[in-house]
Amino acid sequence: MLLAALLSLAVLVLWQFIFPPPKPPSKPAATETAPSSAKAVPGKEAPATGSGEAASTGGQATIGETTATAPHKAAAKPAPAKPEAAIPAGTAAAKEERPVIETSKFRAELSNRGAELLSYVLKGQTDAKGNPVDLVRRRERGPYPFALTTGAGGASPLNSALFSVERTKDKSGHTAIDFRYSGSEGAAQKRFTFLDGGIVKIEISVPGEASWGIYFGPGVRNPSAKELDNRFEERDAVYLDGSDVKTEKAEKEYEDKPISTGAVRWFGLEDTYFLTALVPAQPMDRAVLHPLLVQRLPSGVFRFQAVPPKDKITSAEKKLSRSFSWILYPRGREASLTAYLGTKQYDRLAAMPYGFERTVHWGIFGFISRPLLWGLQWIYKHIVPNYGWAIIIITLLIKLVLFPLTAKGQASMQKMQKVNPKIQAIRKKYRGKMRDKNGKMNYDVQKKMNDEIMALYREEGVSPAGGCLPMLIQIPVLWAFYELLAKAIEIRHQPWIFWIKDLSAADPYYILPIVMGATQFLQQKFAPMSADPTQKKIFLLMPVVMTVLFLGFPSGMVLYWLTNNVLTIVQQWLYNLWQEKKKAAAAA
Repeated sequence: MLLAALLSLAVLVLWQFIFPPPKPPSKPAATETAPSSAKAVPGKEAPATGSGEAASTGGQATIGETTATAPHKAAAKPAPAKPEAAIPAGTAAAKEERPVIETSKFRAELSNRGAELLSYVLKGQTDAKGNPVDLVRRRERGPYPFALTTGAGGASPLNSALFSVERTKDKSGHTAIDFRYSGSEGAAQKRFTFLDGGIVKIEISVPGEASWGIYFGPGVRNPSAKELDNRFEERDAVYLDGSDVKTEKAEKEYEDKPISTGAVRWFGLEDTYFLTALVPAQPMDRAVLHPLLVQRLPSGVFRFQAVPPKDKITSAEKKLSRSFSWILYPRGREASLTAYLGTKQYDRLAAMPYGFERTVHWGIFGFISRPLLWGLQWIYKHIVPNYGWAIIIITLLIKLVLFPLTAKGQASMQKMQKVNPKIQAIRKKYRGKMRDKNGKMNYDVQKKMNDEIMALYREEGVSPAGGCLPMLIQIPVLWAFYELLAKAIEIRHQPWIFWIKDLSAADPYYILPIVMGATQFLQQKFAPMSADPTQKKIFLLMPVVMTVLFLGFPSGMVLYWLTNNVLTIVQQWLYNLWQEKKKAAAAA
């Protein structure tokens, strides 16, 4: 009974952990979306774009219009300091330009209006509609990544300035774009150098400002409305603080959150499969996380607004998804950063010197997930180029590794079946003595009964927990496989057969979970049952519980468990056949 209760508790805990209470569906009403109270820079408003392409940054708004007001208060704007590296006065462009850097791996588009990054398209990745993934979120208006802020967190006038543009090469032949401006809006220069592997080197100098910031975000890529409402999708801020990777959940934040930067090595924004991160060459003076409400408009662009105070947020605003943006404040007038924009492919991130691979959140059983991933990759590359069949093959290998434990559990269950009549006889003997005439439990009698049953177990060489051990051993593997198949970019959008087009998504027709539940029931009926009638009923109920639990699981995970069930049934059939032959030989 204790083991049955523990197993039931494990199912309930897993259910609550994997399936938290669902968020209400996002049905925002435009009339209820409260506008920001911050004022825009006079004359710089931009109309909303109606296309799916990046909006022009010609309409720069204050940072306060797309983020919350910075928590730090500046008494007054610091007086401009003497430029350390003067930019010739009058350095500017006559019109807006959008230089593009394109390789076989990515396509980056910048604008000389504010010298910001408008788009970074990964050519090897697609969204649910088959379009290339753009890691820069489309928006109604700026700021875009690498815009500048004042020391108080407001939009810098330089964001509306037209920088001069010069395309150059570094010593290694990588393309670099130099932006320079010096005029009525101030003075600044930025250099973007595009390296291989999603790495971008950014050098920024603002010689006229002693306190300023770098804007980054909000969020990663352009999730669909379905993805925004998916409770399994991660949309977090992440940073490496000393040796600890810390994650911030936007859903929990209502105010700007200052981050102590003393030991922070990098700052990032992530979702389940993609990461954008900034690695400063020197420690930042300070950093602030800004939580935002996110609304996807019918045109495909996004509208952001500051999260209202907890006691003032409307019901419509509560239904909106949330995201983060960063503002990093350098020490001094210059900053040098290394940016990564790409997938959360574990091997690729681990090959970098930054520790980005720790953003692949595989949980406490990550030490199991990693070899499973390597095994899947090897099978995919050398045996069959289909991750569905790779999952089936690796499940067979796992079954072979666990075979000794499974066989021992089967033998234990067989012995339990043999001693079951004796156990029932002992219980029948004590059944009328368990309570006194007042109905009060007689614990002395109960102890005698339990001692007699345990003595019978020792005499027969039976362990009541022997049949449960294989299932308990499989729980870490199950969890590790779930984390792997739900978060590994290698599995994303990978088909198996017929209707299974994406092994990282749930079966749209629930066929796999239902078949899995049927095989689970068949497995329970086929296997030796426990001596305890109550435990027997619980085990027969487990297939129903597992079927409901697996309805929303990734198809790859369900495929693994289905394959495991089929292999267990085959194994049990072979074991029973061997036992029958053994009995026949003994009788002869």
